[in-house]
Amino acid sequence: MTNVVDSLIVGAGITGLSLAHALHKEAKTGTPVKILVAESLGRVGGNITTCTGNGFLWEEGPNSFSPTVELMKLAVDVGLKEELIFADRKLPRFVYWQNKLQPVPMTPQAMIQSQLLSFPGKLRALFGALGFVAPAMGATLSQQGGQETISQFFRRHLGTEVMQRLVEPFVSGVYAGDPEQLSAAAAFGRVTRMADLGGGLVAGALLGARKGPKKMPADPNIPKTKPGELGSFKGGLKALPEAIAAQLGDRLKLNWHLTGLHRTENKTYIAEFSTPDGPQQVETRTVVLTTPAYVTADWFQSLQPEVSTALQAFTYPTVACVVLAYPKSDVKEKMVGFGNLIPRGQGIRTLGTIWSSSLFANRAPAGWQTLTSFIGGATDSGIANLDAEQIVAQVHRDLSRILLKPDVPQPKVLAVKVWKQAIPQYNLGHFDRLEQIDRGLKSLPGVYLCSNYLGGVALGDCVRLGLERAIEVSKYLQETS
Repeated sequence: MTNVVDSLIVGAGITGLSLAHALHKEAKTGTPVKILVAESLGRVGGNITTCTGNGFLWEEGPNSFSPTVELMKLAVDVGLKEELIFADRKLPRFVYWQNKLQPVPMTPQAMIQSQLLSFPGKLRALFGALGFVAPAMGATLSQQGGQETISQFFRRHLGTEVMQRLVEPFVSGVYAGDPEQLSAAAAFGRVTRMADLGGGLVAGALLGARKGPKKMPADPNIPKTKPGELGSFKGGLKALPEAIAAQLGDRLKLNWHLTGLHRTENKTYIAEFSTPDGPQQVETRTVVLTTPAYVTADWFQSLQPEVSTALQAFTYPTVACVVLAYPKSDVKEKMVGFGNLIPRGQGIRTLGTIWSSSLFANRAPAGWQTLTSFIGGATDSGIANLDAEQIVAQVHRDLSRILLKPDVPQPKVLAVKVWKQAIPQYNLGHFDRLEQIDRGLKSLPGVYLCSNYLGGVALGDCVRLGLERAIEVSKYLQETS
């Protein structure tokens, strides 16, 4: 059976659903666009995995979002305005350094008073921020095609202490990555552009604010938020993909697994699926693949080998999400904060811990504390060789050193989710890979890639990318009609 659609979207993670929502919304306003979203799993949301049980609510993938304009507008559009919740932005963040939790300095005054950095380290960071920075040069940089790693960039600009004690744990928390391999320009594009603009980070920030685009008038329908706030929904992050899916209705197909994709003589594409109802074929004018790079690469081996090769170069380290619950009486002190990150070299294997039930209300029964820890990543590939029991034991040992009283009993284990291929790494050569993909796609008009290996791994980045691709797809459909 062949169904002819205008746009086939493969993957119902938040990126694909954002794109589908934008096209569906456009169709409702008058422009006829027939879409189909095909998801291989039996649920929507991709990495978003909200779970509940015994009075607990927890996340096994992303835990919160920064309230970007695009994401907030999407939430309001799908009827979730009253479900939005936000953590207190004044809650401190911590770094575990030299056997002590140190609050991350969030203001210049806090930086001066902080014990996380030494006095020479603070001076080094100050002079670097003001622009007293050596130029990027040397044989190593030449071998890297002129691209700096995150480690090289921040050591040059702000010094070794800031790199080790602030930037490195942040990189572990966002990318589970290796700062010696991640591209500074790809992973921290805004920061590197500031440095290029003004010669130093402070001057670049000031010039960027002066030359930046004017702010659009605030939308009265979108709740106002403040910098530093983190958001979620009363029922967890899954509320957003499920709300979008409800609006798509039968335009969304679950348990549809893409098995083949090829171009026709009519300049359309035939996608072949295995489904619960047997094999299905869909003919479509445009295809948007929102799947991970390693999955998408397989479909391009015969369709466009150059694209397939570039996609295969992306690496995804293994990360385990471990959700443990303890009686509050087992915790050293009252837990007030977002959570803690751990720089490498501190004798702690866990990358960081979100103090989940301190961040958002009603996530644990009275008297309990939920802690969501992440372990593994690009600097600890050995985590993939451990079973769930071993992973829990390691995280419990780490938490016992940092947050718990001595000799506390074993925790209540809510989840051990091992993401075998977790987060795409924006390593050196990232932009070269993107250019290779763009070149290859020119021979396949109507085919688009839209995933978190392209434009950011945060939920807000995924929503933004989905909306941008929707505009491109709509324009292509109009031009080729």
